[in-house]
Amino acid sequence: MEIIEKAPAKINLGLDALYKRNDGYHELEMIMASVDLADRLTFELLPKNEIVIETDSSFLPVDRRNHVYQAAELLKSTFNLTQGVKIYIEKRIPVAAGLAGGSSDCAAALRGMNQLWELGLSLEELAILGSKIGSDVPYCVHGGTAFVTGRGEKIEFLPTMPQCWVVLVKPRMSVSTGSIFGSLSFNDVEHPDIRGLKQAIETNNYQLMAEKSGNALEGVTINRHPVIQQIKDRMMKYGADAALMSGSGPTVFALCEKKTRAQRIYNGLKGFCEEVYIVRTLK
Repeated sequence: MEIIEKAPAKINLGLDALYKRNDGYHELEMIMASVDLADRLTFELLPKNEIVIETDSSFLPVDRRNHVYQAAELLKSTFNLTQGVKIYIEKRIPVAAGLAGGSSDCAAALRGMNQLWELGLSLEELAILGSKIGSDVPYCVHGGTAFVTGRGEKIEFLPTMPQCWVVLVKPRMSVSTGSIFGSLSFNDVEHPDIRGLKQAIETNNYQLMAEKSGNALEGVTINRHPVIQQIKDRMMKYGADAALMSGSGPTVFALCEKKTRAQRIYNGLKGFCEEVYIVRTLK
């Protein structure tokens, strides 16, 4: 039996860090949405009690450092499973890009192995398990558009964000999420209007959504990597309705109501960065 699961990328339409918690994590308010750029995971049972990860990406570890491997280990130990699994990851989401590629792969692995081993777990149960591996995993188990709080474990589902085109641009660098959060000074943070953004989505108001989008981490990451600001400026110059860094970066995305504008931004940035994608928001 072979099972296939898609692992879509996410963008942060809004991200605010409110304060540092006693457990060392930051209290967050985020609006997340899934986009049509996805990895593809294929699952097969193995007779031997082993976990085998294969991938077409040279950047991806295939041992315990991989969240997919950790997901398989977690399910096997939690439910005393002795059957093995082979998982092939076809990678399309850029690695270490602020698009939750690793978390989405982990979430897809939990969904896929839930079917493969016939565990009968609900998405809520998978999300609770996933929270042991990464903060973004619970959201990625569900996907869609959501208001996410806490350190990522509290999820309020929203109506699908207003449909638009998204241009994703990943500059050639990786950013450490822990390092960005560690450098955050709450006195200097510009806090986006997350509640206003939430209301824009709930009322299907595209213009207001574009206006209210914002990311409190941008200042820290742009200070280290000024190219992110250059990409944002180019996007706006070519007609984006909004241009924003996703997560802790370095990927920047543009929102466009019209495909012609998205195409213009794509053409204008293709020579500037290698990894440029035009995608749709997922319904």
